[in-house]
Amino acid sequence: MLLTASNIHKTYTLGKVAVPVLKGVAISVAQGECVAVLGSSGSGKSTLLHILGGLDSPDKSPQAQLTFDNRDLTRFSGSEINHYRSHDVGFVFQFYHLLPELDVLQNVLIGAMIHDGLGYSTAASERTAWAKELLTQVGLSHRLKHKPTELSGGERQRVAIARALINKPRLLLADEPTGNLDRNTGATILDMLDKLRADHQYTMVVVTHDAATASRANRVVRLADGLVVQSFAEAAN
Repeated sequence: MLLTASNIHKTYTLGKVAVPVLKGVAISVAQGECVAVLGSSGSGKSTLLHILGGLDSPDKSPQAQLTFDNRDLTRFSGSEINHYRSHDVGFVFQFYHLLPELDVLQNVLIGAMIHDGLGYSTAASERTAWAKELLTQVGLSHRLKHKPTELSGGERQRVAIARALINKPRLLLADEPTGNLDRNTGATILDMLDKLRADHQYTMVVVTHDAATASRANRVVRLADGLVVQSFAEAAN
């Protein structure tokens, strides 16, 4: 398995009140697999995704396990977790988080610049060529110099996906990637993600509340009240 998590707990404190969000979740994802985490709002699915991506950490427990490529993420130093987040993982969110003052190409290159800032340098010409290639693959080669305000919602999400892939991550984590789009545009984005995953053999975890989105995955993990209540393979896949 490329990614494995077991006995994952996460509790937040609101004032003096402890609020348990994850209560012993277990999930595993094989290389090249697409797993959907399906659940309603408040089920803990986004929290789980943030922990898998190193954006948050699980509660400390000797029973908790979180590994990527057989490496224990809970034992990573600060620099190691930064490298994991910037190099091994690509993130796609419901809201695009594009910088309005930058054009499309510059927004995609931001991820590479952050990666370079951590000491993992790539030649400027090489990263620019790859950014343009990604934008071609997502159908935006004609929009390189446009600002985010000049794009539709679907186009903005395409830019965000290209940005997530700029450092050639092994794992793509998507949190409600079509949640801010109408159904037809959302379906187009999902088709594009399916094609990118097939072409490049990305491993992907998609968090969603939508059963139709989840049905595109190889496997669905259903989350409710901070627990995995069901895990099944999609027959179509």
